[in-house]
Amino acid sequence: MFICIPCCWTENGNTNTWSFCSLFDSLMTDRGDGPIGSLPEHLLVEILTRLPTHEWVQTSCVSKHWASMFRGEYLWQTAIARKWPSAGFRKRWPGPIPRGSARRFQALYVSENLVPSGGKIDELVGHTYLYLKEQLERLAVPPSSILHGTIIDQFIACGRTGEKAHELASNIWIAVIDNLEENQQTFMLLKHLAQEGDFFLPFPYSRSYKVLWRVFDKLFTDFRDCFSGGDYHEALAGAKSRFQPVPSSWLGH
Repeated sequence: MFICIPCCWTENGNTNTWSFCSLFDSLMTDRGDGPIGSLPEHLLVEILTRLPTHEWVQTSCVSKHWASMFRGEYLWQTAIARKWPSAGFRKRWPGPIPRGSARRFQALYVSENLVPSGGKIDELVGHTYLYLKEQLERLAVPPSSILHGTIIDQFIACGRTGEKAHELASNIWIAVIDNLEENQQTFMLLKHLAQEGDFFLPFPYSRSYKVLWRVFDKLFTDFRDCFSGGDYHEALAGAKSRFQPVPSSWLGH
């Protein structure tokens, strides 16, 4: 199933927004059975991959043929080559990649746009982000210590130092937390993470206080209205037991 990441990029830094809009309107008018739809598949792929990616979901619904192109490998391989021409020379995710090139496109996008990594595109970071996000969106979420340790082990196995693995894992946790949907499920997840006990594990497996701070910060700012009075004071007491002083933005319910 095609999952589009909402984003937009420019080609060579000088994209003509009007021409993109005109092209998109032509594609929508064409509906897959006009002059554009009759083009050879490799030319169609060239056209489609030049559109901003936030238009791809709608474009893939134009016809069954176009939808099948988005489910295939060739379109995504072309998009990767266009957006990240040197991606083929970078270190790849060890082992099979779920959902092929579409998944790889998402990982590269995440690395470039969602997780701070010193201006570098790190495909391993992108895949780890996607893995963690999927785990946190499950109905039965594994303990955060298990998830954190798995991520640390993965980075160390790929040649990162313990210190670098801990830094990357912390950045990924924060990026995932910041990009979760604001709904009841996320509120319950953050409450669960805040209430988990401290795990006294050796570095780099120790729990990141930077991540825990972000959990509480999101609870007390974005989800404050979701608390009942008793739950709020219990969560605030937990925050005060870990951080002193707590910011004024966390206070008041």
